[in-house]
Amino acid sequence: MILKGINELKKFLEFSRNIVIVGHKNPDGDAIGATLGLKHYLDKKGHHCTVLVPNEYPDFLHWLPGSETTFRFDWQNKQAQKAISNSDIIFLLDFNALHRVGDDMQQTLQKYPNDFVLIDHHQQPDDFRYMYSDVEICSTAQMVYQFIEMNNDLHLIDATIATCLYTGIMTDTGSFRFRSTTSKTHRIIADLIDKGAENDRIHSNVYDSNSKNRLLLLGQALQNLKVLEQYKTAFITLTDEEKNRFEFQKGDSEGVVNYALSIKGIVFAAIFIEDIEQNIIKISFRSKGSFSVNQFARNHFEGGGHDNAAGGKSSLTLQETVAKFIELLPNYITALENSYES
Repeated sequence: MILKGINELKKFLEFSRNIVIVGHKNPDGDAIGATLGLKHYLDKKGHHCTVLVPNEYPDFLHWLPGSETTFRFDWQNKQAQKAISNSDIIFLLDFNALHRVGDDMQQTLQKYPNDFVLIDHHQQPDDFRYMYSDVEICSTAQMVYQFIEMNNDLHLIDATIATCLYTGIMTDTGSFRFRSTTSKTHRIIADLIDKGAENDRIHSNVYDSNSKNRLLLLGQALQNLKVLEQYKTAFITLTDEEKNRFEFQKGDSEGVVNYALSIKGIVFAAIFIEDIEQNIIKISFRSKGSFSVNQFARNHFEGGGHDNAAGGKSSLTLQETVAKFIELLPNYITALENSYES
């Protein structure tokens, strides 16, 4: 764990400040839940907070309280730039380096004259003046809860804050099934429910709001599933044509990689998604046990993340990317065979 300048930050926040809270590019449930949860908390402390994200996020997160006030840097640039210019400090949530916000927003943040606060649980964070980094914690939303606890302000958590933080923790733990979910996570979840988070409604809003096309896309993805039993590995591909056929919307491929990981005996799973607009292949990796997809993604696919959940990208074609992936597997056969999963 890295705690840097937290006492100094507490003193800085004793006075009303203009604060910008930033989430990463292609924000997920943890990024949105954590940023909005922190916003509502700091607003209650008398600050004036604005949440910025680099681009759009999935429809199934738009119901979260405060979502309507969030600015997207790519198409609400004027409002976002104004908020940054007027801010006294910027909180960076759920990412470990400025490049995770994309080139345009990164260039703006690199020119920022004031200080940053990093609250994040990804490995190998960049250095900032104020930092709360802990790779052992399951989600940034849980870290926001613990940041509030550090400030002796748990009594300020209301139903709105609890809803946002519960959503972030739920989504980043795969509904509390990942190894990073600890007994402390469950105690925090219990407290959030006591403070007003409606767990059944939150789960339904996130997971039971599928469009027909999203389910059809899932069917196509499962048809594309390939299993490499000798490497305890499975992977899925989605072409741009397949995405267009089912009117792909942001978030439609969320969680699909977990179906590959759910196969008995599989310890390593990937999904390769063609993105013609960005001219890249987007990749998500998942694993069970001791096999580190974070290191695998860093070594081979310009990515990273957590030991059991990471992302990457490739500038090769979809077919070339998959071929590269398969060619790498023999180098990892011992690590894959020695995972605790059988």
